[in-house]
Amino acid sequence: MQKFGRWLVCSVCLALPLIGMGITAKAAELRVATFDVDASPPIGSPLAYDPVKEIQIPLSCRGVVILSDQKPIVLCAIDWIGISSGGQTLFREAFAKAAGTDISRVVVHTLHQHDAPRCDFTASELLKVEGLENVGFDARHARSVIVAASAAITEAIKAATPVTHIGVGEGIVQKVASNRRILGPDGKVKHTRYTATRDPKIRAFPAGTIDPALKSVSFWNDEQPVAVLTYYATHPQSYYRTGLANPDFPGMARNSRQKKLGVPHIHFNGAGGNIGAGKWNDGAKENRQVLADRVAAGMKLAWKNTKKVPVQSSDVTWKTTDALLPVSDHMDEEKLVATIKNSEAKPTDRWYAAKNLTWLRRCQMKDPIQISCLGIGNIRILHMPGELFVEYQLAAQKIAPNKFVGMAAYGDYAPGYIGTEISYSQGGYEASPGASKTSPAVEAVLTKAMTELLRD
Repeated sequence: MQKFGRWLVCSVCLALPLIGMGITAKAAELRVATFDVDASPPIGSPLAYDPVKEIQIPLSCRGVVILSDQKPIVLCAIDWIGISSGGQTLFREAFAKAAGTDISRVVVHTLHQHDAPRCDFTASELLKVEGLENVGFDARHARSVIVAASAAITEAIKAATPVTHIGVGEGIVQKVASNRRILGPDGKVKHTRYTATRDPKIRAFPAGTIDPALKSVSFWNDEQPVAVLTYYATHPQSYYRTGLANPDFPGMARNSRQKKLGVPHIHFNGAGGNIGAGKWNDGAKENRQVLADRVAAGMKLAWKNTKKVPVQSSDVTWKTTDALLPVSDHMDEEKLVATIKNSEAKPTDRWYAAKNLTWLRRCQMKDPIQISCLGIGNIRILHMPGELFVEYQLAAQKIAPNKFVGMAAYGDYAPGYIGTEISYSQGGYEASPGASKTSPAVEAVLTKAMTELLRD
């Protein structure tokens, strides 16, 4: 439980209607319910970097509820850039109530699209005291999405479908992922290959360390597919700063596959903090569809390679551990407070200061981030915070080499980029004070947590 987030959210929850206590699963029967609501913000409200001019492609808040002989498990993925601190708490508490479960059995992840909103109710409350409202994101809209999704969860559980088999598959995604951090002869970052890289010399460097595999987990009622979950690690931007809300190429690929199969499809972004499409993308607008088609091809291949096995309620496990992430020593509480209170500072600067102050105070209070792992038979899916480097995803697979290991990152967005220990001495944007709010000691903390969750 996030203590700092809980302190804030209790007052916010009073504004929400009672959603109901949810419905428990039938004993010894494995079932799955799916939900999907529109998460597109109103015209004129803030996206991550610009006001909304138009909804180019609707954003969604979607997920599954797994019902077994235990309390329900809720897995949610949202087409937003990030949800942190009090945002995480309010989403998870409301969803837990709607599903009749504990907050520890609810995870909320974003896909990290940049022409999309962010959410942090704790930061919003800090700014509200200073007379600023709806800076950084539209808090009223965010609450409306929580209410709509919560109601959808309750209704979905009533119509949950029995699950007799679980399927797993992998597909290699061609020419999408590439490492953003290109090291020079001295071992330091010489070039950062952002998602749209116009310099052909930088695009020409090798793809570097990536995870090219897209993983798929599917639920089946005999021969009928019920829901598909996919996992792939990359920054999801082709181009942005348009004011046109859209789920970018991973969302387009997901939507395409859902339409093709006629089955609810929930996609999660893996550990893509230092991964982007920059080797294959110069920012040309036509590349968005090209990248979407390549990801969709990986999804199709994973579906084709799916192997099904019988599954029952007792095969489902849920493990959690609390991780106290070490805060970066560049975080200065006095300066952050001064920025928040400075009426002449840019509203965006005051927003980032409020978000960072929230994270710093959580760390000071030793408020942990929950790391969780869903197990279904031989499957293990880790749910991780922040903009995690791909090395964590690859390390998780090595910790449990005999398991089918997937990873969803971009859970609690508060710590920002989370690098490996060595990355902080290599320099580069991702490990800079402006990007990462954790110290190099974070690798040891997260590796311990992953090991604890993955080893039986």
